Parts: sequence; structure tokens; C-alpha cells
Amino acid sequence: MNPSKVMRERVRVLTDLPNIGAAGAKDLQLIGIREPTQLIGKSPFDLYQELCLKTGVRHDPCVLDVFMSITSFMAGDEPRPWWYFTPERKRMLLTSSAK
Repeated sequence: MNPSKVMRERVRVLTDLPNIGAAGAKDLQLIGIREPTQLIGKSPFDLYQELCLKTGVRHDPCVLDVFMSITSFMAGDEPRPWWYFTPERKRMLLTSSAK
């Protein structure tokens, strides 16, 4: 759903989440996420890795941005477009690869 249209009190199914449409919901279901509350406390990086392992494909890093957006939202943050998280993802991956 477009982040500007998300109303926290109406989030019931995966497609009610910011940046999640039918394809994103299918990806989440593939890794065992059936309802939004299951995202609470989850690591977006772990979700991304699990999806890549499950499908045998390295998904576009923008999928990780989407996972960052929905885990952030479910942690209580405001709904934001997925690209808001791109700079943070790049910083985090750069930091972790430098170790």
C-alpha cells in the first residue's frame, strides 16, 4: 500500500502495510509471515536473507529497503516510502562489509 494511505489502526493483512502489494505479500508468505504482527521484532536483513535462500535468487536490494520499511512501521515508526531506507541500507551494508 502507498505509505501515504496507510492507517495504522486499519492494518490487518499484509497488503495493508506500507510498500506491500500482492507480490510483496506473496514473498512474505513464502517465508512464513502471514500477518503484520509477525513482523514485530524481526530483522529486515534476516527476512531478506531467508527470502533469497528460499527462492534460490538474490533479490534486488530494494526488497531489503521494503523489509526495512515494514519492520520499522511495525516497531511504531511512521509509514515511509521504501526508498527512504536506501541510504540507511547502504550505510549498514558498507559498515558490515568493512568488518
